[in-house]
Amino acid sequence: MKGLRRGINLGGWMSQCDYSKERLDTFITEEDYKKIASWGLDHVRLPIDYNVLQNEDMSMKPEGFERVERAVKLALDNGLGIVLDIHKTLGYSFDKQVAESGFFDNEKYQENFYSLWEEMAKRFGGDPEHVWLELLNEVTDEEYLKPWNRIWKTCVQRIRAYAPESKILIGSYDYNAVSTVQYLDPPADKNMIYNFHCYEPFKFTHQGAYWAADMLDMEARYSYADMDLAADYYDKMFASAIEKAKKEGISLNCGEYGAIDVASPEDTLAFYKGINAAFEKYGIGRAAWSYKQMDFGIVDARMDGVRDELVKYL
Repeated sequence: MKGLRRGINLGGWMSQCDYSKERLDTFITEEDYKKIASWGLDHVRLPIDYNVLQNEDMSMKPEGFERVERAVKLALDNGLGIVLDIHKTLGYSFDKQVAESGFFDNEKYQENFYSLWEEMAKRFGGDPEHVWLELLNEVTDEEYLKPWNRIWKTCVQRIRAYAPESKILIGSYDYNAVSTVQYLDPPADKNMIYNFHCYEPFKFTHQGAYWAADMLDMEARYSYADMDLAADYYDKMFASAIEKAKKEGISLNCGEYGAIDVASPEDTLAFYKGINAAFEKYGIGRAAWSYKQMDFGIVDARMDGVRDELVKYL
């Protein structure tokens, strides 16, 4: 899709952070946007936690929206589009260690979600060619699929009153797994995009990840070559999502992919080359995780020796 082909996440700026003024003011600056543009990328994805935009009583924070407005302006001023992603909403976070729960069966929380997106649509729905709206990051459990299909369709209806042409991204359960895109209900209209995340092979991309200790051998370390992937590894993995997107006549996007900083820079480069070939083959837009820090940073000093080559494969 035009403008949403090659991007990178600005993770840790307005999400998954301490929300301090220093963090919000300085973690990402215009120089970072300039660097991203110099890599030949066409967009950034901005994860935003609801508490940046809302108070505890669910009222809106003008200063939070002003921060997002500045982030959008910096993107546009530097020739980049931007995906606005609600990474955490009242009552739900993909991170089960975060004290947010109840969203999928609590009408008050759902109404808050719709109201938040109405405000986002009012402020950012006027430039559908460069600003995209991603409803919610990584629905986790299969039990949430049925209510999620209902919630996202209602949310789209609410958004359309203010942003009739904006592209809206939706993902499925199992942390936005590509294999679960097929279970999403048909899109509400053609201005929608199916979204997935891909950190496969997981034991390579998340080796040593403290937050995945229940799924991994924490002592094991792997090179990309150890994965011994078949030539059609990603072809098979993406097949059902590609079929679903074609059937519905809408685009497919990978909003997150990357390799943890435990992997060597050389192996990280090999991972990006491998998955990039599949993205290019099938015309799948994507945004790497992540620009800076967050255990996956592309701009971090450890990547200096391979970065010039790696950014060709973002």
